[in-house]
Amino acid sequence: MDKQSKIYIAGHRGMVGSSILRKLQKEGYTNLLVKTSKELDLRNQEAVKTFFATEKPEYVFLAAAKVGGIQANNTYKADFIYENLMIQNNVIHESYVNQAKKLLFLGSSCIYPKFAPQPMQEDYLLTGKLEPTNDAYAIAKIAGIKMCESYRQQHGCNFISAMPTNLYGPNDNYDLKNSHVLPALIRKFHEAKVEQKPSVEIWGSGSPKREFLHVDDLAEACYFLMLNYDQEGFLNVGTGEDLSIKELALLIKDIVGFTGELKFDSTKPDGTPRKLMDVSRLHSFGWKHKINLKEGIQQVYEEYKSKNS
Repeated sequence: MDKQSKIYIAGHRGMVGSSILRKLQKEGYTNLLVKTSKELDLRNQEAVKTFFATEKPEYVFLAAAKVGGIQANNTYKADFIYENLMIQNNVIHESYVNQAKKLLFLGSSCIYPKFAPQPMQEDYLLTGKLEPTNDAYAIAKIAGIKMCESYRQQHGCNFISAMPTNLYGPNDNYDLKNSHVLPALIRKFHEAKVEQKPSVEIWGSGSPKREFLHVDDLAEACYFLMLNYDQEGFLNVGTGEDLSIKELALLIKDIVGFTGELKFDSTKPDGTPRKLMDVSRLHSFGWKHKINLKEGIQQVYEEYKSKNS
């Protein structure tokens, strides 16, 4: 992948895609191809077919997806499975038809069984039942992995997959109905501090454990894999470290400077008890994350404040 290679970043406005775009620009890549969803609807087979036939990208970062938190995943199951399958099917197939040199598909840690042994190794895929609240999304992502593997086996395509853990960073979604836990907590604590509320309500018991990776670290990993990884099996991308939702809430509370109480609403779902990635395979190829969680949240909170003060 040289500096003039034509590189298509699908989903360049999302948190992941925008971070990959920034990374490639920083590294001096000049022939970057991006389209907004209004310019190119990736769910539309004919539109994607025409786009690929016209543009012929050499490298593809497939970061476009319909994403959301526990509530959105559970409420809009049909949308999550249909839209993600359509996006993947179209982009992966047309990358093959138009002879893209390499494609990187991005999935999610929710592909693993609900009660997978911890930390979760890549081999645990399809060894047990999924978490019911996001099974539709997970099945779409599993299909994407299998599609990349199948096109590699049948057609010799250099299509690889990476499964990131929970992400946070610039361009995150702070909508309380559709966001993930970390940005939701930042917003809740910030608003509670501004409005001088006595307490902040947190979904669930606070006991589930989660791992968090700064999206700029993920972009670094994607770039590394595009240059260095050409094997069939997908790779976990994470930090290999986790903490409980309660510990996360206390960390964010401290960073935001909220002095009130935490109230846990145990009538709300907890989701999977623990989701820690085994990242030893990725480490064995020579890549490790750089941004620690406290420092990463501090950066993100400064950005959030500058947009919401």
